[in-house]
Amino acid sequence: MTTTPATYPSLKDKTVVISGGAEGIGAATVELFALQGSHVIFLDIADDAAQRTTTRIMSRSEEAEARKGPPIKEPIFYHCDVSNLTMLQETASRILDEHGPVHVLINNAAATGSAARMDTEAVTAESWELNINTNLRHVFFLTQAVLPGMKEAGSGAIVNLGSISWRIPAAGQPVYAACKAAIMGLTRLQSKEVGAANIRINSVMPGAIATERQRREVLTEEYRDEVMRGQSLQRDLVPMDVAKVVVFLASEEASGITGSSVVVGGGWVSDP
Repeated sequence: MTTTPATYPSLKDKTVVISGGAEGIGAATVELFALQGSHVIFLDIADDAAQRTTTRIMSRSEEAEARKGPPIKEPIFYHCDVSNLTMLQETASRILDEHGPVHVLINNAAATGSAARMDTEAVTAESWELNINTNLRHVFFLTQAVLPGMKEAGSGAIVNLGSISWRIPAAGQPVYAACKAAIMGLTRLQSKEVGAANIRINSVMPGAIATERQRREVLTEEYRDEVMRGQSLQRDLVPMDVAKVVVFLASEEASGITGSSVVVGGGWVSDP
C-alpha cells in the first residue's frame, strides 16, 4: 500500500545519503526522501533488493506528478559493506567526489536477524566484530566523512537509527543492544560538538518493526503476542512509521531539534 507523504520543501534537491537502504526501514526512508525531490544516495550489500527498491520508487513518478509533488529523482545505489571500514571510507570519498557535499545523512545500516540475536554465551570474537563494526563503527566513520562539508556549508542534518532493545531490555541480543545504547550517547555528544556549525544530530529508536525480514525470521505468533503486551498501539508497526519520523527530523520543520532520541515503539517504552 502506498501513502501520500507530507512534503517538506526544505528537502527538495538536497543530497541525502542513507546506509542500509535496500530493505526494511532503510528502503522506506529512501522512498520518502525520493518523494521529497531529494537527491538520494543509498548504500547496501543487497544488490537485488536495491534494484527492487529503485524500481518501486520510480513507479511512483506519475503519482508524484499528478499530485503536483516534487519530481522524483532516481536514487543512486552504491554497493558497500559498511562493516568493512576501508570500503566504507572509499565509498564515502567517491560519493563526495561525484556528488559534492552531503546535506543529510541517515545512519541506518545494522546487523539484524540471526546475526544479532544471540545470547552472551553464544557470542564469538567474529560475531562481536561484525555487530560492532556494522551497528556502531560505521555510524561514527560515515558521520566523520560528511561533517567537513556540512561545516563548510554551515548546515546539515544527521539521523542515527537506534533501537528500544536496550530500554525494554530484550534478552538474547546483548551486543546489538549495547551498540544501540551507544548510538544514543554518540548522538548527544556529537550534537554538542557540531551545534555551533548549525548541524543537527538526532536519533530514532524503533521498536518491533514488521519488516519483511522480521516477518520471515522473528515475528512468530508468540513474539507478536509479546509485542502487543508491551505496546499501547495494538497493531504491527511498519517501516514507514519510522521513515516518516526520520524525514521530519531531517527537514527544516525540525530546525530546533538536536541531541534528541525519538522513540517509535507504539508505546512499548516512553521517550528517553
